[in-house]
Amino acid sequence: MSQSAPAKPRKHVPERTCVICCQKTAKRSLIRLVRTLDQGVQVDPSGKRNGRGAYLCHRAECWQRAISGEALAKALRTTLTAEDRARLQAAALQFVLHKDGAS
Repeated sequence: MSQSAPAKPRKHVPERTCVICCQKTAKRSLIRLVRTLDQGVQVDPSGKRNGRGAYLCHRAECWQRAISGEALAKALRTTLTAEDRARLQAAALQFVLHKDGAS
């Protein structure tokens, strides 16, 4: 009789959905945006800030639609101010798809 090592249970990988394209993927591969009481909408690289959160993928189209449209505002249950949109536009330059070689 041969004894094989017991199979290790697979670790649960949390999944989240991009609020624009609705693509489900691992939480760590998305960027969390958070609505804070005192600072408006901010990028949350740690994923742990307090406040209502929403996730965006790394696609440029998703960031542009989030900044210009109302889907992100609806997900965060707020109105995006001009400052919020400018902050997100600056963040988009940093976070948009360097993975695919685009942008």
